Amino acid sequence: MMPSQILEELAKGHVRPAYLLAGSEPLLRDDALAAIETSVLEGAPRDFNLDRLEVGKVMPGRLEEALDNLPVMAERRLVVLREAEGRGAKLDANWGAVIEGWLSRINAGTPSVLVIVCAKADKRSKWVKAFKNPAALVDCEAPKKAKELGSFLAGEARRQGVILEPDAASLLADRVGPQLMLLRQEIEKASLLAGQGEPITRKHVEIAVSAVAEEPIWDLTDAIGQGRTAEAVSLLARLISQGAAPPAILGALASHFRRLVRVGHGEAVGGPPFVVRKLEQQARRHSPRRLVTCLRAIHRADVELKGASVMRSERALEQLVLGLAS
Repeated sequence: MMPSQILEELAKGHVRPAYLLAGSEPLLRDDALAAIETSVLEGAPRDFNLDRLEVGKVMPGRLEEALDNLPVMAERRLVVLREAEGRGAKLDANWGAVIEGWLSRINAGTPSVLVIVCAKADKRSKWVKAFKNPAALVDCEAPKKAKELGSFLAGEARRQGVILEPDAASLLADRVGPQLMLLRQEIEKASLLAGQGEPITRKHVEIAVSAVAEEPIWDLTDAIGQGRTAEAVSLLARLISQGAAPPAILGALASHFRRLVRVGHGEAVGGPPFVVRKLEQQARRHSPRRLVTCLRAIHRADVELKGASVMRSERALEQLVLGLAS
């Protein structure tokens, strides 16, 4: 299931007995968890009805104990189990046995609601497969397709109570890419610029959004495409020194390489004629396989920037550019 589907269910009062929130996008995981927590514990004393457990800090037996506890002055209680971010302890077979055993016993009247939060879940594992109706496996990966990203922007605008014009949404997606937390922040900034009750237009986005300038990005991607490694690293350092945020640079690179993939497969892309010509020139320098490899490298860097690595953001970007230009 998608996070938006879970939010719709919760808004209608439908709470499932168990959720697995799995995916690399923390914003989607955290939003879904917050909505579940509100629905389960609304009006209930949280001190007695909420257990937060972390893999590596407690043993699997503690999860069994928490799930067997009864709610106090409430209809349900909530048990949240998180994997540690980055290189911390992960859910193993011992945890899986406890989770699978509990899921086999749940029904509509189960008083405990279990939520497991992790950045990655192996869908081949028996305990992951056990998250079937009435439980739910929730896909918390960042949107990769333009349509999916547009749906997120539309939903986020509704959540913030603002009107986001289509041209403004398109520019946001191009400038920021699938960096959901950054997109949320940029919508907030643009709405402040537009004024209360006024729609966010393309002009507001042009002024408000922390964009990576078009020409430096062309320079950077040209250097990458031609294998001019030292120049590419130097251009990256210049962008950062000029105040460009690492997530914005990464978003711009992701957006750029996604367009190169589309052009490389013969698809039409929007934009002024000179932009289309530039994309066609760059796409000819890469094989389709190489472009896919570049996108995968950008995705790995995105995960690292979100906390999966102890490496500083600037260093992670530098390693990415070195790899793309090699």
